[in-house]
Amino acid sequence: MTDSTDLTYTKKTSWRRLTLFSLMFIILTGIGLYAVYDRFAGRSLTFDSRLINPATVTAVIALLLVYFSADGLRLHFTLRALGHRLPLPAIFRLVFINLFFSNVTPMATGGGFAQIWYLHHHGVPVGRATAATTIRTVLAVVFIFSLTPVFLLTLDAFNGRSLGGNLGVALAVIIALYLGFFAVLLFRTRWLIGPLSGLLGMLHRAHLIGENRHRRWQFKARREMLRFTKSFSDYLRGRPLFVWLSVVFTAVFLLSLFSFPALLMVSLGYEVDYLVSLGLLVVTTFIMYFSPTPGASGISEGVFGSFFRDILSGNHLILVIVSWRLLTIYLGMLIGLVVLQRELLRQRRHVGGTE
Repeated sequence: MTDSTDLTYTKKTSWRRLTLFSLMFIILTGIGLYAVYDRFAGRSLTFDSRLINPATVTAVIALLLVYFSADGLRLHFTLRALGHRLPLPAIFRLVFINLFFSNVTPMATGGGFAQIWYLHHHGVPVGRATAATTIRTVLAVVFIFSLTPVFLLTLDAFNGRSLGGNLGVALAVIIALYLGFFAVLLFRTRWLIGPLSGLLGMLHRAHLIGENRHRRWQFKARREMLRFTKSFSDYLRGRPLFVWLSVVFTAVFLLSLFSFPALLMVSLGYEVDYLVSLGLLVVTTFIMYFSPTPGASGISEGVFGSFFRDILSGNHLILVIVSWRLLTIYLGMLIGLVVLQRELLRQRRHVGGTE
């Protein structure tokens, strides 16, 4: 029997759409890289073998292990605080599936659907899965959104830039709205039931959904919203060790993510001010949160090139951008595609064996 969650998920993530978004990702990435090559790199690009020497490769592998491990463990301990425990291999498969979906769908929406679908298939109720993935996202957002204004106001790298000088009010409004939405979602979830119920009613009146489906969706929407509210309360009341570990591994995950450019630049012989590199990556990631393109493709490359053009020579700028995206995005996406195929094949075999 096919669950309605599966049907909804399948429609949202059809292979046709994924293929289209993947092509968009590739094309926009190419456009972003060319823009940096043309405007900031002086049309210069040179491969430097220092990026593949044994010491660099060893350091990169070590940082990748920290990066992927912390990503899995922050979700693992969020689930543990909620009273659920999945085998660690299943958690780490989800890390890569999420990397694939979140980077081939606009605004990273597919990553959320993928995580909920996957967790639901592993026995976590939809409301609990939604709470776990949302809490994990909120923890990262709080770190990034709290640090962004600090770096914008304190780093000399932003002096004289329109981003640092003219964005104060707009930045404050955006951060307030974003964090306000999550605050309502987490602390006053019931406030969202009315608007959601009204939206479903509007779809019914427009004859976009039938009577039976309207009643069923109204019931499920209210039920999952209430489950979500209870789940977040359970997280806060969860075992303190698991709650704190979810916060700690979120910080470790972000710190490792923001450390890749510094490692690459040191490998190329640059004297790196780690705090400056960290701050530039925090602001870059903040901007990427609002990118409408799949995986912030095109925009992330352009912003990175703009921020690091005064630190890197023209012949190294594109090289570092590609290496940074390869390690933090492309590699995980490729692994995620393979893991997703294996997961879908395993589930087909399971369904076929139970029929």
